[in-house]
Amino acid sequence: MKLEIKNVVCGFGSRVVVDGFSTTVDSGEILCLLGPNGVGKSTLFRTILGLLKPLGGEILVDSKDMHSLPRKQFARIMAYVPQAHNPPFPFRVLDVVMMGRTAHLSTFSAPGKHDRAIAMNMLERLGISYLAERIYTEISGGERQLVLISRALAQEPSFLMLDEPTSNLDFGNQVRVLQCVSGLARESGLGIIMTTHFPDHAFQCEGEVALMEWDNVFLAGNAEEIITEENMRDTYGIEIRVVKNRIDDLTVNSCVPVIKNP
Repeated sequence: MKLEIKNVVCGFGSRVVVDGFSTTVDSGEILCLLGPNGVGKSTLFRTILGLLKPLGGEILVDSKDMHSLPRKQFARIMAYVPQAHNPPFPFRVLDVVMMGRTAHLSTFSAPGKHDRAIAMNMLERLGISYLAERIYTEISGGERQLVLISRALAQEPSFLMLDEPTSNLDFGNQVRVLQCVSGLARESGLGIIMTTHFPDHAFQCEGEVALMEWDNVFLAGNAEEIITEENMRDTYGIEIRVVKNRIDDLTVNSCVPVIKNP
């Protein structure tokens, strides 16, 4: 399955925030969306999700207009994982994950044994089945993020959108979430779009990159092509060095900021 974003214009009313953005995401591919605060990443995200109507351009899945699809069909194609989720009631983790089955239920019907089995399978896939009976509001931030990914997977979508999935997580949980994202693309064939403030995440996920610069300048390609010292300086206004680290038989790229003493 292919998601195509063609010359999309995003904004609010007559105010254009993103003008002429284009990219594609195939099944099994990870696209990391990079750019400074205020450049329009969230507006683009909301437009792809159908929360904002495009002011121009097209968003297609297998050549069909995404926003013309019925909402249930849309939900079976596209799932969303927010930065954070604070439910008003102390739901069990399993109940939170089963909420992802809504797209597969008829009006007024309740989840059944099949839906419960799918929810448990998603928790097991992410290695957190031991949390099933725990209260969602009482688990750690990293565990919550994995639960939200499990809920999205319970929709059985073709594409997964993650809004800064490592935000506010400690180093260990950041690594766990990134490993989960890479595994879902590689093993389950999910197409994934992920916003992040950390260019290193694109290197670690071995994904494609869409870099949003100011004045509606967009660069797209693989991580090594796009995450360069020059592009990072133009986008963020800072000096960095892209360093290749050789660890046994593995080469890992990372961005190291140049800190100048006053």
